[in-house]
Parts: sequence; structure tokens; C-alpha cells
Amino acid sequence: MTVSVESTGSLGRRMSFTLPAERLDNHIGGRLRELSRTVRIKGFRPGKVPAKVIEQRFGKQVRAEALDGLLRETFDSAVREQALQLAGNPRLEPAGEGELEWVATFEVVPDFGEIDVSKLNVVRHTAEVTDADIDQMIENLRLQRRTFEAVDRPAAEGDRVALETWSQAGDERLPAEGVETGATLIGSGVMFADIEQALVGMSKGEDKEITVAFPADWRVPQLAGKSVQVHLKVTDVAASVLPPVDKDFIKSFGVKSGDEAQFRADIRTNLERELKGALANRLRREVGEQLIAAYASVEMPERLVENEARAMLAQQVEQARRQGQNVQVPDDAYQGFLDPARKRVLVGLLVGEVARRNELRLDPKRVQETLRLIASTYEEPEQVIELYRNDPQMMAGLQSRVMEEQVIDWIAERAQHTEQGLSFQDAIRQ
Repeated sequence: MTVSVESTGSLGRRMSFTLPAERLDNHIGGRLRELSRTVRIKGFRPGKVPAKVIEQRFGKQVRAEALDGLLRETFDSAVREQALQLAGNPRLEPAGEGELEWVATFEVVPDFGEIDVSKLNVVRHTAEVTDADIDQMIENLRLQRRTFEAVDRPAAEGDRVALETWSQAGDERLPAEGVETGATLIGSGVMFADIEQALVGMSKGEDKEITVAFPADWRVPQLAGKSVQVHLKVTDVAASVLPPVDKDFIKSFGVKSGDEAQFRADIRTNLERELKGALANRLRREVGEQLIAAYASVEMPERLVENEARAMLAQQVEQARRQGQNVQVPDDAYQGFLDPARKRVLVGLLVGEVARRNELRLDPKRVQETLRLIASTYEEPEQVIELYRNDPQMMAGLQSRVMEEQVIDWIAERAQHTEQGLSFQDAIRQ
């Protein structure tokens, strides 16, 4: 195998290499012979299909598969031989018209020098679940089960208000004809804050016109950045009715006995599990920020950063579209994500280096624990677990996440730290 590597920048590399022709031919021949013994073709007895027929039927596919496998194997061998550490996936292209000469372009991991995690000083947040937190959770559960009753009084905070609206933005009326109907819970933030507050004190059948200054990034383009006349008409006012915390209420959350003490104990267990995860995530973010600060001057692979920025943009666009927003994305929009992408790449590469230098390995038990934790948030946990196990891409993503968490926890254990107490609510706030 002939291999040559040249630099195309401080982190860019161009590798030229040749595939071993004999190994390719041997692999193809062996696979075709295997097919001739096992394949069933109409008109021929098993194991008696002529080699020419096998070649005509499967030759092209077998050659493509053999070439792809040998290409990856040869490239990986060349990378090990040259002691290269790749940052991201390579771009593999044929060097000419033949199929044996190839060129790979890629970036390598930067030289971080000594990585002494004991010099990092991280903040370890602490918190505990109190009776007040349990009371607040029970109140939240009551709010989830509330009902609404129509009332003959002005609307107040917490009421559900049904209304009709239309707006005048300069010469444009929205909608062009008629009105838009909807409902909001005053104080929920479902509607623009000025509109929700204007509903306070209005009764069923009452009209009002208000002037609203919408921000430049408002989700409705016709209203964004404009001062708009909004016409409101309340068609119904309903007050919320909270259920009592009785046996039926408690049983509806899986406590068969309906016992309040058991109910509170179960809530405490769930809140403590949530708190444990939140504190772990805070510590990992803290370690990540310390790593970023300590190695901010190290140059990052440009292609890897750009790919990460584009992925972050795509994720945000997809989220906006799921919310019903019509998003137009300029070609250079990814550039707005370059800074967070650079930080994410930096942490990822550092984590990989720490794992490599300290021979850290993925813990299969931890992968299973994380998978079960993820699945527990769904109605059919076993189906979610099966979905991951049958999807190599999803499982690879989970393993990558768990490995990163393992390494960051390993760093946190060896770093200097100071403790800072938080309330439960502050601790779980992301």
C-alpha cells in the first residue's frame, strides 16, 4: 500500500493512497464463490449455478461492496500507520479514472499540549427537596387537572378568556375579512403580553381597541416591528376550578391506596431523581465552560466547526417549523452559530483527548441505565428501548452522549471545586 500525506493548512491534511488490487480481486472472487453455493436461481439446482450467471447477476453489486469495504479498511490502516487523529469524517474521492487510487481530505485534532484537569476549578451546586417543593408540585398537578366554569364577571389573572380579534397594521387589515377566534389563559403567555393584560377587567361581550408595539422578531411578519391597532372582543370568561387533594385525586397518579403520605413520598422520590440529574447536568456544563476558558486559544478544525454550526441551525429551523412557523433561511445563516459551534467542538475534542490519553472506555451498564431513564418518560418504555436497540444510528448517538458524560464526570472528580447552595427550583431551572 502506497501512502503519502501533505498538509493543506495547520489542521488540514490530504492523503493519497492506493488500494491493494490483489486483495480486492480475492475478496470479490471469494464472495462470488460463496454466492454460487448458496444462491437460488430459477432453472438451476442449488450449488450448480454457472459462475458466468453469478457474475452477470451479482458481479456489479459484489464489486461495489468489496471496493467500499476495502477502501474504508485501507484508509483506517493508513491513518493508524501515520499516527493521525482525525477530527470529523474524511472526504474520500477517486484520484483518477481508475478505482484503486484515492485521495482523502480531512482535518486532524489540534495539539492541546498538557491537559491537567486538576488545575480546573469548578462550582459544584448543591440542593435538596423540601416540603415546600412537594407542596408546589402538588399544586402543579392540581393545575394540570383543573376544569373551567363560565363566570359572569370581569376577567382576572388565571381566567380562560375566549375572544375575537382583528388588527390594523397601517393599510393592511389582518385578517383581510372577518375576525380570528382564539382563547388564552391570562398570565400564561400564550398571547402577546400586552394583549393578555388588556383582557384583565373585560367582561363577556365587551369590545376594546389597544395599540400594540410588536418586536422586530415577532413571529407574524406583517406585524413584526410595527405599532398595530388590535381590536378585541371577549366572547366568554371562565374561571379555573382546582380539584381537591382527595383519595380519588391521589389514586389518579398511581397511588392505589389513595394515601396522602405515600403520595408525598412518591413525589419526593421523583423530585430527588430530577434534582440529581439537574445537578449532574449543571456540573457537566460547568466543566465544559472551564475547559472552554482554559483552551480558548487552541485553533479548531474549520470544516468541523462549520458542520456543527449548520447542524445547530438545522435543529433550530426544524423546531420552529414544528411550531408552525414559516422560516426562510439565508445561505449564510449558519455563521450566526459559529461561536457556540466552536465551543461545542472544542469540548468534544477535549473530551475525546482526555478519554484517549487516560484509556477511558464506555460503560455498557451506564448506557443501559441512561436508555431506561430516557424510556421512562414515555408511556410505553419498552417500545422506546426496542426502538433504540434496532436503530444503530440512535444507539450510536446515545453511546456518544454517555461517553461524553462519563469523561466529563471523570474530569469533575479530579478538578478543584467550590460548593454553592441552590434552592430546588433554581437547581432544576435550565
